[in-house]
Amino acid sequence: MVRSVFIPVLAALGISLASPSPLGAQAPFIRGDFNQDGSVDIGDPVGILFHLFVGGFEPPCLSAGDVDGDGAIEMLDAVSLLAYLFRLGPSPAAPFPECGPETAADSLGCTGYSRCAAEDVAPEITEWRVPWSASRPRDPYVDDRGRVWFVGQTADYIAFLEPLTGEFTRFNLKSGAAPHNLVVGDKVWYAGNGDAHIGRLDPQSGEITVFRMPDAAARDPHTLVFDQNGDIWFTVQQGNFVGRLSTGSGQVRLIRVPTAGARPYGIVVDSKNSPWFVEFGTNKIATVDTGSLSIREFTLTRPGARPRRLGVTSDDSIWYVDYAQGYVGRFVPATTEIQEWQAPGRSGSRPYGMAVDHRDRIWFVETGISPNRFVGFNPATREFFGITPIPSGGGAVRHMYFHEPSRAIWFGTDTNTVGRSLVD
Repeated sequence: MVRSVFIPVLAALGISLASPSPLGAQAPFIRGDFNQDGSVDIGDPVGILFHLFVGGFEPPCLSAGDVDGDGAIEMLDAVSLLAYLFRLGPSPAAPFPECGPETAADSLGCTGYSRCAAEDVAPEITEWRVPWSASRPRDPYVDDRGRVWFVGQTADYIAFLEPLTGEFTRFNLKSGAAPHNLVVGDKVWYAGNGDAHIGRLDPQSGEITVFRMPDAAARDPHTLVFDQNGDIWFTVQQGNFVGRLSTGSGQVRLIRVPTAGARPYGIVVDSKNSPWFVEFGTNKIATVDTGSLSIREFTLTRPGARPRRLGVTSDDSIWYVDYAQGYVGRFVPATTEIQEWQAPGRSGSRPYGMAVDHRDRIWFVETGISPNRFVGFNPATREFFGITPIPSGGGAVRHMYFHEPSRAIWFGTDTNTVGRSLVD
């Protein structure tokens, strides 16, 4: 009865019962504007009361309803907001009346507030032609000097680009190394996909140290990622392993993936230092317990899904692209909830390389479309934006790296370029 009375009232005040659950990072907001219509008015205390006593209205900016900023939404918030509106009480706590960030330590969270959101615009893409023809430059990574390192998968090299001058510098690897991916700290670490090893290049001396896989079945180290300890977690696609390399000792530990033919592919590490990876051979994503070195798998909703790359946002949601059927998906580890959105190119889009930027927006490349298209997705608005063709055509963009200081996403293409997409 209460709900049936509230629904038409809320509709008249512009409050939707279908408001989505929170996504993404802390966003700027106006405290008191609970229904996000850009003004603090009578609809906001009504919305707070409905949220408290009826349910069903879960806005993406809970902090806007915490009128006094004490870290909780209570009846007192609605009452104090009414008092303010009728000039009987103080104004809401900051941020008010202009947009701003949460100032309280016990924030309820504000993951999407459209009235204060920066505009989503198309990226600016620049490409540099790699001087070594048909070498499949890929998987770039920016070092602390601004040099952009990448591998030449089909020409057995590691190289870096100086973006300001356009100059390239090359380091040759052993024939057959088929480097697939690299990460950069004080040394450059690469996956020797064709020769069952992970290598370490000293950029100063050019010396290369090789760390062999301890199991012959782990013949193709695939993608590397640093954890918070400076060690490297990696996938082994055809060998069906996930591994950890101690960068201090050089010890390699391998963990066999429980699902046969899982083809572990993209890998990331979340804020809790837990590795997550996708199983490209099936419709699963998985994580590793770093203490027991056991793997826990999660099955995606659609049997035909084939997740290929993934990223993690600041709330530790795991995002993935489904290469087979053209979706972008979000997995919430705490609840195992899965949400998906079909890419603009739909089932033929073949989303592949992806990255997460400083605003927790998801970026990926549709490789099933020619020319390949760079696409953004804003979790706060649930909208795709900035769909931009890659000037060289792309061929395929297989992995991407977001460099936060420059607000740039770097990528390599099968059309023999290294590219930069400015996304701020």
